[in-house]
Amino acid sequence: MPRRPFITNKDSRPRINEEIKVKEVRVLAEEGEQLGVLTIEDAIKKAEEAGVDLVEISPDANPPVCKIIDLGKFLYQKEKKAKDAKKKQKVVEIKEMKFRPKIDQHDFDYRIKQMQEFLGEGDKVKVTIRFRGRELVHSELGFELMSKVIEAVKELGETDKKPKMEGKTIVVVINPIAKK
Repeated sequence: MPRRPFITNKDSRPRINEEIKVKEVRVLAEEGEQLGVLTIEDAIKKAEEAGVDLVEISPDANPPVCKIIDLGKFLYQKEKKAKDAKKKQKVVEIKEMKFRPKIDQHDFDYRIKQMQEFLGEGDKVKVTIRFRGRELVHSELGFELMSKVIEAVKELGETDKKPKMEGKTIVVVINPIAKK
């Protein structure tokens, strides 16, 4: 009987050999070729002859699919596939740009330039315009500023929803436009 790696969490690994409690299974060889539907006893016997384990890889199939492979090798391959899939994922961050209704032109241009960099890198940008004190009386200035911001970055980003007033702030999220 081949040695099995020490695994503490039994639920995280697939069932092997005698742990498989069905009458028939579809069996695959180590290279992936189909050996057909066999009784569980015949499948375990074939695995023992090869000196490896019978590993259940698809328990929900009818009949369940098992592979004749060393359990350690199977777990290693599974972990490697998961790492490769994780590498290919792009994590989208949400950056925040804060404005005030009476922002200077230079500050406005600088923030727009930063937003364009963020959108170019594929990050979302949350734009907030915060009002203080009596500035709230002139909320239309904030909405005008927000439309200028959206207009300035329209080549790189687009909004899903219209700018919305939340308490003393106007908020909108700008999503990057997918590159073709």
